[in-house]
Amino acid sequence: MIPSPLVLQQAAASVQARRRIAQWLPPTPCLPSKRVFEDGTGLFFKAENFQRTGSFKFRGALSKLTSLPVDQPVITASSGNHGIALSTAAQITGHQLAVVLPETVAKDKLNKIKALGVEVILHSNDSGLAERHARVVAEERGHTYVSPYNDPQIIAGQGTLALELLEQLPQIDNVFVSLGGGGLISGIGSVLKAFSPRTRMIGVSAINSAALDASVKAGKTVDVVHSDTLADGCAGGIDEGTITLPLVTEVVDEFITCTEDQIAEGMRRIAWDEKMLVEGSAGLALAPWLEDRPRFAGQTSVIVLCGANFDQATVAPVLGLA
Repeated sequence: MIPSPLVLQQAAASVQARRRIAQWLPPTPCLPSKRVFEDGTGLFFKAENFQRTGSFKFRGALSKLTSLPVDQPVITASSGNHGIALSTAAQITGHQLAVVLPETVAKDKLNKIKALGVEVILHSNDSGLAERHARVVAEERGHTYVSPYNDPQIIAGQGTLALELLEQLPQIDNVFVSLGGGGLISGIGSVLKAFSPRTRMIGVSAINSAALDASVKAGKTVDVVHSDTLADGCAGGIDEGTITLPLVTEVVDEFITCTEDQIAEGMRRIAWDEKMLVEGSAGLALAPWLEDRPRFAGQTSVIVLCGANFDQATVAPVLGLA
């Protein structure tokens, strides 16, 4: 199937973004699994947990800020990772930045953002309400609001990950990506559908907070019940009319939802088998591969480890360390 103009445009934007931000963005490693497979199976981990800010969000943040005039003040909302990434990028580009965070944000993430010297605004105990507040403040101040996912330049930055993958591996059969607002998989999927259309994109949602999955199935933005999840970086709703909905609908070949037990097992296997500590959203990406291992035998699969900005008090019990 020939990619749509929207997908091709987004893939081209990722190529352009990479040129703009390459000096600050060395490629992250694509690590082969430490497990041994005798059936020709290839399992690789795209290690965004080693990214400068501890998550893939740094890519989109650099892409967005380098597309804006330096004298344009910026405001965003975040549950943590996006705020850390944009704050770090603002140090590089010189943009004035304010970050709206829910009052329930993990202390470690809050402290990192404060340490980067940006304005911090705490609002409500819900990431969706924090986002709406950020939009109101942006209107009042005349600042540019930057969405964590609903922005072509943010998505273009995330797509640079796929450009690296194409250079790191000669063949990729499957790529597993956890789903939140859809910015990461929209970027990766657009690039791969443009340059490696045989590669299957598999989007993985936490069953406790699967708004994008439900919206794709409904063909429109829908609200779902959100419960606590280990994959907190993927939690929350999506914007009405978000650009990620048509992109994800086109570029994702399969949607899978996982339970909290499956997410926890993904985190444990990455810790004990691969010797890496990651956040729940990264464990979520591995979960369906573990659950249905025979289906992917003899194929080369990439698990996108989206980040490692975890809260120790949350992760320690999962790994049996508390």
